[in-house]
Amino acid sequence: MKKQIPNIITLCNLLCGVGACINAVQGALESAALFICAGIFFDFFDGLAARALGVASPIGKELDSLADVVTSGVAPGLILYSFFVLYCGYPLLGAIALLIPLFSAYRLAKFNLDTRQTHSFLGLPTPANALVWGGLAIWFKWPQLALIDLGLDSHFMYQTFVFTGTHAIPLWLCIALAILSLLLDILLVSELPLFALKIKNLSWKENKLRYIFILSSLALILLLGGLGISLTILWYILLSILTHQKPEQA
Repeated sequence: MKKQIPNIITLCNLLCGVGACINAVQGALESAALFICAGIFFDFFDGLAARALGVASPIGKELDSLADVVTSGVAPGLILYSFFVLYCGYPLLGAIALLIPLFSAYRLAKFNLDTRQTHSFLGLPTPANALVWGGLAIWFKWPQLALIDLGLDSHFMYQTFVFTGTHAIPLWLCIALAILSLLLDILLVSELPLFALKIKNLSWKENKLRYIFILSSLALILLLGGLGISLTILWYILLSILTHQKPEQA
């Protein structure tokens, strides 16, 4: 039974991914985002449990990737698809959202065969990409606040956004999100070096970059909520580029 504990945690990740997909196609984007966050939480701990119990196995690795395809690939793709189609009324942009599961699946297959990514990453991890769209979904839970920032009539647009879904969101914003989606898709399968958040000891000198990122990310999330989650991932990419991180060999 002990060796099945990590697999059970992984299956919890998959279950959360299925829940996220169901909510996304029903237009409940915030609920879908919360399921994604829960799934990523389980995804973080299944590997830790396997190492702590000394029961890491090939099947666990494969099961983890299969769960990630759903939670961090299909689910965020459906969130963006539903946003474009149900809330914005732009079906053509919805097709762009469906590229997310395809690039995510390719990313995961590539990661499983790449021995260079034992302690750091080449290309954007699928959970990081999922958090971008999950964070935006949580942010748009309060469309009246988002639309005030755009200089629109918050009360009127709130009613339109929630109940009719007909072009309540400006076209330029939808196009910007579609472009962001394409850029992140490319990063998923790119060779861009990104630092990992694994902290082996509490030394400031050895973990300075990680501590700076964690503290600044907490500040963003506390100040901006869901939008802060999305900006945290973009900050992670930018910080990796600025510090020219290279993948560490095992």
